Amino acid sequence: MREIVLDTETTGFEPAEGDRIVEIGCIELINHIPTGETYHRYINPERDMPEAAFKVHGLSAEFLKGHNVIAEEIDEFLAFIGDDPLVIHNAAFDMKFLNAELSRLGRPVLPMSRSIDTVAMARQKFPGAQANLDALCRRFGIDNSARTKHGALLDAELLAEVYLELIGGRQRGLSLEESGAQMSATVAREVRPPRPHSASDAERAAHAAFLEKIKDPLWRQTS
Repeated sequence: MREIVLDTETTGFEPAEGDRIVEIGCIELINHIPTGETYHRYINPERDMPEAAFKVHGLSAEFLKGHNVIAEEIDEFLAFIGDDPLVIHNAAFDMKFLNAELSRLGRPVLPMSRSIDTVAMARQKFPGAQANLDALCRRFGIDNSARTKHGALLDAELLAEVYLELIGGRQRGLSLEESGAQMSATVAREVRPPRPHSASDAERAAHAAFLEKIKDPLWRQTS
């Protein structure tokens, strides 16, 4: 089963207000495990970079001007994701931006049904707990020390690990056959002869002598 873990960085929060995608990072999973195949592009948004967004991802307008616009990258991006499910942290946000770019280019939009939202998964599994990527990395013991700023490819790599934990953890690959083999392994044990439980002659004699020392025992009273 092929899945794509996807993350984007943008100039802001609302494509309807002119915000654009500036970075796309994708990780290919086969049977939930990263294959090493990735897609990563910086995108020239053809606009300025708000200071608030720059503080989040550190991508300046000057840096991005040296990269292709989305129209020059869209075919390769669509070829990479194919028709496979998209694993996204807060899927509504990234899908909104991707579909805004696709609509701008006159391309068919991506249906939300293709997305697997790991925020929703985390909130269902851990009600009331923080569901952001950093909090989930801490919960699962995933090293996110390199995440000093948001970055699409790094965040996708971390999300791939978080997703694996959310669907069952790193032990998910152990098969039932393997577990059964371990449980049914034959253990060699020393066979010991049964021990006698009846009293010996010496023990019976000692017991009778002890009873003789008891004055007027109940079992000898007639009434």
